Amino acid sequence: MTPSTLTAVTSFLGSEVAANYEAAQVVILPIPYEATTTYRQGCQHGPDAILEASHQVEFYDEELDWEVCLDVGINSQPAIADTRNSRAVSAEEMLQVTQQTVFKLINDGKFAIALGGEHSITAGVVAAYRQAYPNEPFTVVQIDAHGDLRHEYEGSIYNHACVMRRVVDMGLPTVQIGIRAICKEEADLIKDKNLTVFRAREIAAQPDWIERAIASIPTQKVFLTIDLDGIDPTIIPGVGTPEPGGLNWYSFTTFLRRVFETHEVIGCDVMELAPIVDSVVSQFTAAKLVYKLIGYWASQKASASDERRTSSF
Repeated sequence: MTPSTLTAVTSFLGSEVAANYEAAQVVILPIPYEATTTYRQGCQHGPDAILEASHQVEFYDEELDWEVCLDVGINSQPAIADTRNSRAVSAEEMLQVTQQTVFKLINDGKFAIALGGEHSITAGVVAAYRQAYPNEPFTVVQIDAHGDLRHEYEGSIYNHACVMRRVVDMGLPTVQIGIRAICKEEADLIKDKNLTVFRAREIAAQPDWIERAIASIPTQKVFLTIDLDGIDPTIIPGVGTPEPGGLNWYSFTTFLRRVFETHEVIGCDVMELAPIVDSVVSQFTAAKLVYKLIGYWASQKASASDERRTSSF
């Protein structure tokens, strides 16, 4: 998919349910940045494709029995760090504007969902949460086919293959889910630092993996970073670096729901959609995933509010 095939879409789910910024509880932040992709290119068009496809997503979530968007204000922001139309954006500039923008969203009390773009963006997003919560630890839970733990790749420490190494360097705990492609350097780092990794082949053989993964998260606060290649490529083929295997839709969404039920999810990102020409499967599935994240967050917020009201009597 190229920019010329996209309609002028600016809001998640459509303008009829879009909330203004002040009223919104959830903010969608498109970050169409692409500079270091190493296989299929096109993830800079991922945010547009997700926004466009979201207009076909049903408002009613049959799992939650709720038209979530009619009760939860969702605002979509203008794109930042935009490399479409050949505009040059350095990695440093991307990280700086991402951190500044996300930090403002956090300060304004918004639940932010960033849409990429390549996975290197996540370092800037996580840096904003680290700035916002300097004394409150949180765990970065990563859904991904790849470890992304290289110190540098192709001459850059900001390559998309290095993003989780940058997170580890921030001193944050991590839990990696669905991993099935790592290099020797990454394997050694996992052993040396005793990083928590749930590999795809282990997940496939262990029915209790979800509860084991939930129990492995060491902090109450969680940031979720989702590289779409963590999902089985038969479900989302439109990614830059597909790997066989991966999570199926229902085990994946069950895991996500359990994370929201058991922990405080402070923010999310969805990265690495690289749309395929003449196919809408990947972007529609990604859009539905984003709506699931909003629904799970809103459900837990509503449950917490009900518990507070009940305890006050």
